[in-house]
Amino acid sequence: MGDNKEDDREGEQGGCPKIPKLPIQGKRNILITSALPYVNNVPHLGNIIGCVLSADVFARYCRLRGYNVIYICGTDEYGTATETKALEENCTPQQICDKYHAIHKEVYNWFNISFDEFGRTSTPQQTDICQAIFKKLMEDNWLSESMIQQFYCETCDRFLSDRHVEGTCPFPNCNYDSARGDQCDKCCELLNSTDLKDPRCKVCRKTPQIRDTNHLFLELPMLKDKLEEYINNMSVAGSWSQNAIQTTYAWLKGGLKPRCITRDLKWGVPVPHEKFKDKVFYVWFDAPIGYVSITSCYTPDWEKWWKNPENVELYQFMGKDNVPFHTVMFPSTLIGTGENWTLMKSISVTEYLNYEAGKFSKSKGIGVFGNDVKDTNIPPEVWRYYLLTNRPEVSDTLFTWADLQAKLNTELLNNLGNFINRVLSFIAKPPGLGYGSILPDAPGVESHLLTKTLTEKIGNYVEQYVEAMEKVKLKQALKIGMSISSEGNAYLQESQFWKLYKEDKASCSVVMRTAAGLVYLLACLLEPFMPSFSLKVLNQLNLPPETLLSLSDETGDLERARKPWEILPAGHKIGTPEPLFRELKDEDVAFFRMKFSGSQAERAAEGRG
Repeated sequence: MGDNKEDDREGEQGGCPKIPKLPIQGKRNILITSALPYVNNVPHLGNIIGCVLSADVFARYCRLRGYNVIYICGTDEYGTATETKALEENCTPQQICDKYHAIHKEVYNWFNISFDEFGRTSTPQQTDICQAIFKKLMEDNWLSESMIQQFYCETCDRFLSDRHVEGTCPFPNCNYDSARGDQCDKCCELLNSTDLKDPRCKVCRKTPQIRDTNHLFLELPMLKDKLEEYINNMSVAGSWSQNAIQTTYAWLKGGLKPRCITRDLKWGVPVPHEKFKDKVFYVWFDAPIGYVSITSCYTPDWEKWWKNPENVELYQFMGKDNVPFHTVMFPSTLIGTGENWTLMKSISVTEYLNYEAGKFSKSKGIGVFGNDVKDTNIPPEVWRYYLLTNRPEVSDTLFTWADLQAKLNTELLNNLGNFINRVLSFIAKPPGLGYGSILPDAPGVESHLLTKTLTEKIGNYVEQYVEAMEKVKLKQALKIGMSISSEGNAYLQESQFWKLYKEDKASCSVVMRTAAGLVYLLACLLEPFMPSFSLKVLNQLNLPPETLLSLSDETGDLERARKPWEILPAGHKIGTPEPLFRELKDEDVAFFRMKFSGSQAERAAEGRG
């Protein structure tokens, strides 16, 4: 269950460049992406749980199972938002991208996100692949040109992208007064900026004028039949999450319309067409192609992943506002080329994580941001655990400091940490009081009724865990993992091992050897959720850090979970047990609630940020 060596997935080791993984015939080849975070700001906890962390858990699980998997992500760098941020910070768009790409990378490293490649979209590879896809669509007559009316801000002296127009949502059941020109964050409907009521320029707040400008459009109505066939088949085969299915079919029901793919901007992929050479591709068209171009930076054989639907399964993770771009727009673009693309099989969508009394907001600076969490001295495994138990899978969920405290103190400290510490501390006691840190043999284990009852339950839990993870039900799988820890605690209590040690040494040895196997099993099952926790447990078990935890069918790991006393050998010497979690006190909670109240700007002004 864990004697293999670490593979090469974590980048360069020992000075050797990483060897890119390619699909392997006869194995499950899984390509995972998480929505590319926009580069003009620091990610907040809602962004982190919404895509990169959720995808990381699934990628780590796939590695545990022995699947051949790569996890691709990067920063989305083109578009007006970058230009605007550059104006705000008095630098070039490239400098903004370099600055925030580094910040994003640092935040995700702190959270132990195990990308195979974390790239960016402002690369020559992005330009090449984007333009190649465009030319194919042009050749096959899926594009049309049309004069459109677009907002022009006379104060800022430029056409405004949809994201830089704000106003009131035109849908009568919504009327949200801060809808963006491309999409309403409240009702999630996609919009055209000219449909907004009371429009205003996001930069100068003045009312923009409407002007004519010529643009290229992807003819979605002509692609409708092929797209619907893909959606009808894959939404079932890939067990799409309910929120993804609802959003996609609502969009189809509303009727597909030609969608503009170009913009009057400078910062973006240039359109390779004489008539449109002063324009760039619209970010919705260009950004999803980033998954492909970032993979091409990972390996020159990128087509073996992206043009290999027979052998590769594509899993994509995102927040709910990104759904139509991944279920309608991006597949339509790829289908339109007529090439044999690997289209998305499974989509995992999160709703919103809200903060205390309101919404996390990058633009308003509300909430806890990725660069804030290091300053709390609460370790990454606690943040990962809390965000994942609170993952907004079906409806919006709420981050509160009191809830973080309750989950840390009750679930991690009193349940999980307590179980592991009781087991290892007792084994570590000197002979006469314990086992002198040496794992005992387990004589007569097959006839030990309490152990037999426990391991039947554990075997069933492990099966349920695998079933949940295969369906990307991450929150459910985490709950099952923690249930195993609860069962372990109950097993210790019921066995009264401290009495058995004096009265029935053989039974005590069975209990402690079984419990030590459970400790290892928990490190394995919880590694996708809390990798740094698992490393600490391996250390306390005195197993080398390069031990590759495994839940592979091929090596019989799942069967071994039904006999936890066989997981670690008798005579193995454990390491030094230490508490794995620290209590979060009421005064800490009060301090953090105060420190992170209001916006980042207000905190900085008051010296709290």
